[in-house]
Amino acid sequence: MLGCVIHGRGDLRVDELPVPEPGPGQALVAVRYGGVCGSDLHYWRHGGVGDFRLREPMVLGHEVVGTVIDYGDGASGPAAGTAVAVHPATPCGVCPECAGGRRNVCRDTRYLGSAARFPHVQGGFAARMVVPAEQLRPLPAGLELRRAALAEPLSVALHAVRRAGEVAGRHVLVTGAGPIGCLVVAAVKAAGAARVTVTDLLPRALDFAGAAGADTLVRADDPDDAGWPAEVDVAVEASGVAAGLDTCLRLVRRGGVVVQLGMLPPGQSPFPGNLLVSREIDLRGAFRFDTEFDDALGLLASDPAFDALISEVVPVREAESAFALAADRSRSCKVLLDFGQPA
Repeated sequence: MLGCVIHGRGDLRVDELPVPEPGPGQALVAVRYGGVCGSDLHYWRHGGVGDFRLREPMVLGHEVVGTVIDYGDGASGPAAGTAVAVHPATPCGVCPECAGGRRNVCRDTRYLGSAARFPHVQGGFAARMVVPAEQLRPLPAGLELRRAALAEPLSVALHAVRRAGEVAGRHVLVTGAGPIGCLVVAAVKAAGAARVTVTDLLPRALDFAGAAGADTLVRADDPDDAGWPAEVDVAVEASGVAAGLDTCLRLVRRGGVVVQLGMLPPGQSPFPGNLLVSREIDLRGAFRFDTEFDDALGLLASDPAFDALISEVVPVREAESAFALAADRSRSCKVLLDFGQPA
């Protein structure tokens, strides 16, 4: 079977891999689509994500959907042939964070396609994969696999909105109109935000934010853009750059909330910390998700408008061109790899 494997910085290969067998408690899934995430691009371009560095070849991918094939001993779940999305996290269930209901920050979690631990956790960019059976989620009625591939990144967005607190009736700023930023727009709109302003450097990225429901689109490099708000109630930083965090802290109202969602570069990042004090701003991090995965599937099933955020579907044999397209935000939003097309 074919799999998309990162061997080092800039060394992405489509390798022939052995077909896995499900072990006890596991399910075997035929993967159909896999979404290329920003973290996948970081492994490709930089050899790591934040402080997580590659130390061995790793199958990429954690945004995967497909159909059930079989189960290992003692495992059960959706019947063979059922279309499913795969929750990519396997929290330990026993650490203080898991016990406290914050499994998304489990200190001993396993996450598909992640170099956070060694040996690395192999990902889902392969024609067949095995996962713990409890991580399978059957798709709701009316949700087809292509749109369901957005479930994982939409879950990230939903968790960030949950971290922000009450957004209904409020003005929300989102800095960064990449795939996650656009899905944050959709998530805050679904939560009842009265107005959403989005900033980005690229006109095409802002077009996608508009398709996701943004009310005002602002060029981040144009201080004279008429769309700049005087202040906002809540800000979500989704660009992963210090300048975006700076914008959020300067524009959020006194006593407002800023959620840092984008993964910042390794090391220290400058930010106007005195504003946290003088304006009593709440700065909160948002990392991955937990039960929001099920909420994301329900939201995707109810709204076909999400299809507009899928830019292209590319056969896995052309993975490198798919990654190049996904990295070019002047041309794309979410790019999917297709593992089901004929060779």
